[in-house]
Amino acid sequence: MALSLILCSCSASQGKQTSGKTEVSVPSQVSEESVEEESKEESKEESKLPEPESRDVFAMDTYMVLKAYGTNAQKALEEAETEIKRLESLFSVKLYNSDISKINSNSGNPITVNASTRTAIAKAIEIGDMTDGALDISVYPLVREWGFTTGDSENEPNYKIPDQWLIDWHLGNVGYEKIIINGSIVTVPTEMEIDLGAVAKGYASDAVLQILDENKIESALINLGGNVYALGRKPDNTKWKVGIQNPKDTNKMICTLAIENKAVITSGNYERYFEVDGKKYCHIIDPETGYPADNGIISATVIGDSGLDCDALSTALFVMGTEKAIEFCKSHKEIDVILVTKDMKIYATEGLEKIMTMEDGLTYEKIKR
Repeated sequence: MALSLILCSCSASQGKQTSGKTEVSVPSQVSEESVEEESKEESKEESKLPEPESRDVFAMDTYMVLKAYGTNAQKALEEAETEIKRLESLFSVKLYNSDISKINSNSGNPITVNASTRTAIAKAIEIGDMTDGALDISVYPLVREWGFTTGDSENEPNYKIPDQWLIDWHLGNVGYEKIIINGSIVTVPTEMEIDLGAVAKGYASDAVLQILDENKIESALINLGGNVYALGRKPDNTKWKVGIQNPKDTNKMICTLAIENKAVITSGNYERYFEVDGKKYCHIIDPETGYPADNGIISATVIGDSGLDCDALSTALFVMGTEKAIEFCKSHKEIDVILVTKDMKIYATEGLEKIMTMEDGLTYEKIKR
């Protein structure tokens, strides 16, 4: 059996709304696919590979799959699941007693938060500064107004186009730079609300990686709802294969990456969206306009050492649009990036050519730096 992964949605479900009807599909996840045996000898070698410990987790509104090899794998995955649930209890906007809910319900008043919450907020502010505000965790009320966090269930989202006056009013309260962090105390302005959705799973990925390291795990695949980290290599010493989903046809891929010790995270307009009169509105809000981001990019994948950084930057690059995103990539060599535009033009940083295999018929333009 060959282990492969298709990287796609970051959410528990995808929605497409037309004529008042919403269609929901479950995103792809880690799958083990049979491959044709090239020889009996190869088949014997494959059968010698150890079976991984595996754990399925539902948290942060998404389905997660953790796989690890090694003597302490089961213990490590148990600790990883506990840590993911702990972080969800701190970061969730839906849980009444979470740090984020306390901040949002006490706008203007200082709130003492857990060290993990402080670190995640500080990183979001850092990436906001780095990307000239393309990432802004204070757009949460706008995300809610567009219906991406409301509804009785994932099957009945309350998608809608808000009135312009309402969008304008909420835009007046957007501005991550107004968040104040003083030690473990966080203060946001009155009427501001924040959401860590753009960094939560990336933070969790890094936390799981630390647990695996403490348990001396050298081979593992962390898939937090399409938010992927590949630790080491597979037991047969081959690299992990991660497929990047085609945003125009989610049953296909645009390419496959052979990776080790890297995070691979994608933000796209096919994750959660609805359509009205043929126009698609996705869940990623542009903090400048208050509308779903529509600046030319339909998929932004970031590959790097930190899941937290990659998670935040994939959202920011999606919001930036093609020209600004390409310029950003040229000056930030610590990450590699794959961008897909509305007209299906694909851009990839030059460091990827050795590990990226394009699907038949697809080509890409290299981002030189």
